[in-house]
Amino acid sequence: MSMSHRRRSLAGLLAAMIFSIAAGAASAAEDAVVIPPPDVDEAAGPGTETAIFAGGCFWGVQGVFQHVKGVKSAVSGYAGGKAGTAQYETVSTGSTGHAESVQVTFDPSKVSYGKLLQIFFSVAHNPTQLNFQGPDQGTQYRSALFVAGPEQRKVAEHFIGQLDKAHVFAQPIVTKVSDTSGFYPAEAYHQDFLTLNPTYPYIVYNDLPKIENLKSLFPADYRSEPVLVRKGSKG
Repeated sequence: MSMSHRRRSLAGLLAAMIFSIAAGAASAAEDAVVIPPPDVDEAAGPGTETAIFAGGCFWGVQGVFQHVKGVKSAVSGYAGGKAGTAQYETVSTGSTGHAESVQVTFDPSKVSYGKLLQIFFSVAHNPTQLNFQGPDQGTQYRSALFVAGPEQRKVAEHFIGQLDKAHVFAQPIVTKVSDTSGFYPAEAYHQDFLTLNPTYPYIVYNDLPKIENLKSLFPADYRSEPVLVRKGSKG
């Protein structure tokens, strides 16, 4: 694990703890929000489908989707920039156009794109934070959806409008919807990070509560054993 990786994690933990004390929070820096399902969703089709979600540090977002029934794989990586700059150290400068993202491959007969969006907006991140997420700052931590086609775009844009109209969140949703221009898997040490490092301070404070929120708010969609990138890698 790189030194800058450690610095970001420890700095993020310190910032989150300070924020928590100031706000009087008890555990996670971000609370889950109960939201309705989308009014418009894709019809279930044969085979698998792929969608890309960006919502802050990819450790927690990946961990959430790995615990969702119907998800075949969830891979941490980079989206929004060029292939030549898709490395952690470079993306961390915030100048590449990339966002830390998670590519989710799922079975639409078991979990719909709309359900994944509901989970994403509810427990995986805070969609009202512009170019940051919790303690992590920079455009690489922005909220974004990279859609695979017009159907995903229609569902995503309608759902964002639905949630804003209902004033589900105290602030407007800032999530940007863009066409997928490429996804580049992150370095091996980032994959399955939540599962492999359950006592890591950043994970304990920022990400494990997301898993508990998923289990609590979406019990029918929760799977206890995560689907991992590295098979048999659970520690």
